[in-house]
Amino acid sequence: MNRTLRVEKVGVDTLHLDPNNARKHGARNLSAIKGSLLEFGQIKPIVVRNDIVIAGNGTLTAARMLGWEMVDITRADHLSHTQAMAYALADNKTSELAEWDDEILRASLDALLNDGFAVEDIGFDIDDIPGLGYAMPEVELDDKEGKESAESKFILTVHLGDKLELDDLKTELSS
Repeated sequence: MNRTLRVEKVGVDTLHLDPNNARKHGARNLSAIKGSLLEFGQIKPIVVRNDIVIAGNGTLTAARMLGWEMVDITRADHLSHTQAMAYALADNKTSELAEWDDEILRASLDALLNDGFAVEDIGFDIDDIPGLGYAMPEVELDDKEGKESAESKFILTVHLGDKLELDDLKTELSS
């Protein structure tokens, strides 16, 4: 079934969260959605059936938290109750089944970090991503400053893959 997607702008107060939504949105998730909305705006519409959200409950919640009065939606009123329930589950499950390409993810996050983008605002915790390194910008030191003042200007951040690597590093540094 190929339907034309129509997007419309509606008031957030006209929409209702799905009381049977199987996907829960915790504080970290809502913070990431809010960060994305603030950075990029709403790029994809919320999917509703009879003004009940079937895809985008987190987006609607975050938009309300941000004080937004309007959001973009697309209507799926042609779906039966059973189809809407199945679509809601499929929308969440299909994204969950996707996998990351770790090499591309690390390269992308490194590029964003080096450009000064706060990846934490969109839900990434760089401490959870093994091998991710932040390249510190090069700094030229004035010879007059001396060694002690130069050392006091640097913070070393080390990203390790797991606790074993941390234990190895501690052992190495203490010897």
